[in-house]
Amino acid sequence: MERYQDCPIILREFLSYHETIKAQSQRTIAEYYLDLRMFLRFMVLIKNEMPYDTPLDTISIKSVDIEFIRKISTTDIFDFLSYLANDRVNHPDSASESSGISASSRARKLSAIKSFFKYLTVRTKQLVDNPVQELEYPKIRKSLPRYLTLEQSKDLLQAVSGRNEKRDYAILMLFLNCGIRRSELVGLNISDVFEDRVRVLGKGNKERFVYFGSSTKEAIDAYLIERKKIVLKDNRALFGSQKKERISVDAVHRLVKKHLLSAGLDASHLSAHKLRHTAATLMISNGVDVKTVQEVLGHENLNTTQIYTHIENTELKIAAEANPISKI
Repeated sequence: MERYQDCPIILREFLSYHETIKAQSQRTIAEYYLDLRMFLRFMVLIKNEMPYDTPLDTISIKSVDIEFIRKISTTDIFDFLSYLANDRVNHPDSASESSGISASSRARKLSAIKSFFKYLTVRTKQLVDNPVQELEYPKIRKSLPRYLTLEQSKDLLQAVSGRNEKRDYAILMLFLNCGIRRSELVGLNISDVFEDRVRVLGKGNKERFVYFGSSTKEAIDAYLIERKKIVLKDNRALFGSQKKERISVDAVHRLVKKHLLSAGLDASHLSAHKLRHTAATLMISNGVDVKTVQEVLGHENLNTTQIYTHIENTELKIAAEANPISKI
C-alpha cells in the first residue's frame, strides 16, 4: 500500500480490503486506485465550488473522510459521469480527438465507485445510504472479438522459425489450444506442466488446470529438451528471455506480432489476446459447450463466454448462405 500514500485513509482501507481479503490482483487494485482517485478529486472540485476547468491532478484528496463521502449524492455521481462523457480530456495518444471517454471506460469507473460504496455500506457499515446502488451502467456497443480461422492458425504455426523456434512454437500452441491469458503464460513454471495439462494462476489468484492436446504436448516436450540446457535467473520459469529472465508480457506480445507478420496476417488487428479468442471460437465451433469453455478460459461470468456463441452463429449463417441450395 506504500504507493497509495497520497490517498485518504478511507480509500487506502478499501484498497487493502480488496488486496488482502478479496485477493484481487495488483493490476485490479491499481485500476481501483486511479478510478476512485479521479472520482474523489472531482467530488472535491464540485463540493468546494472550485472553477470547473481546474485540472483534477492538482486537487488534493488527503482530507476526504467518511463525513465528506456521506454528503455525496446520486446527482453528484451523475455530474461525474456527465463530466466523463463530455468533458474529460482524452490521453494524448488516444485515437479520438474529441473530449469525453468511451462508454466502456465510464462503465469501469462506475464499477469501481459501486464497489467502493458497497464496501462502505455492506462490508464496513460506515454508511447507511448507497447513492450509486440503483445506477445503471452506460450502454456499451458490443462487437464480436477478432480471431483467426483454423487455416490462419495453421499458417501462423507453420511460419514460426528462428533462434527461439521451439519456445515460440510451444507458446503459440498453448495460446491456440488452451486459450490462456498472456499473464497466465508468463507466470508458468516448469512444475506447472503435467502430462496432459498445465496449472495456471488466473485473475484473482485463482488456480485452474487447463488440458491440452497431443500436438501441444509434443511442442512442449520438444521445448523442454531445449529448456533444460538453459539456466535462468528465476530458474523455475517455463519460458525465458534472451537476457535469462522470465519472459515478460511485452516480449510475448512482440513475438506473437513477429510471427503474425511472418505468416502474412494483419498484425495491426491481431495479438496474443486474439489467439485466446481463436481458441475459444474453435472450441465452440467444434461442439464444445459454452459452460466447459467458460471453465477452460477461467471466466468468472458465463456472459463473458457467451460472446463466442454469437461468433459461431455468424459462421453458421455464412456457411448456410454459401451452400448452393440457398440460391435456389
